[in-house]
Amino acid sequence: MDKKLSKDILGVVNQKTGKNITENSIKKIANTVTPDTLQNETQLRALIKQVSQMANVPVSEETIKEIVSAVKKSGLNMSNLEGLMKMMIKK
Repeated sequence: MDKKLSKDILGVVNQKTGKNITENSIKKIANTVTPDTLQNETQLRALIKQVSQMANVPVSEETIKEIVSAVKKSGLNMSNLEGLMKMMIKK
């Protein structure tokens, strides 16, 4: 992922959450994500909760289920993650 995209994503996250999340805190979480993380429901749930805590934005169990379902249905993997991020920035 290029640096401009990374800064854009960080800006969008901070703007939408009203929080000041640092690049290092996002990198720390991102470094723990593997292709298996996106395929394993338990690991994906843990990742969602970790991001939720970092942003101090509560995520309901129903929302977690929806995210897990969407990731599984989309076949999301590490190779198309950048495309997803670009799409999210446009919203």
